[in-house]
Amino acid sequence: MNAHADHAGHGHDHGHHDEDDGAAHGTLKSYVTGFVLAAILTAIPFWLVMDRVFASSRTTALVILAFAVVQIVVHIIYFLHMDTKSESGWNMLALIFTLVLVVITLSGSIWIMYHLNSNMMPMSVHDMRNMP
Repeated sequence: MNAHADHAGHGHDHGHHDEDDGAAHGTLKSYVTGFVLAAILTAIPFWLVMDRVFASSRTTALVILAFAVVQIVVHIIYFLHMDTKSESGWNMLALIFTLVLVVITLSGSIWIMYHLNSNMMPMSVHDMRNMP
């Protein structure tokens, strides 16, 4: 008995890999829309920085961060085809879990870097003489 005959009774067809597996695939129109949105969401922050549109660099950074978040959403929807219906919601749950881990890692790293100067050696010789 060969392997093909053994699998034939189980309903496995190894010859047709192009069948629809139920996952959403984009059309040319959706890919072009995603590309145009991504290009616009990249060009606007570039323009904001190059022309120094805002007087405050903090304002510029916050606006660029907002554009980055929108850019992520565009990529998730138009290129990764993730929504609440794909894979019965497991993709969205995995994305939320990943975001929670990223927020914990980033906030912990920022907290450590912000409080790092209290653990550093003093800068002046006078301060070093006054240490216990």
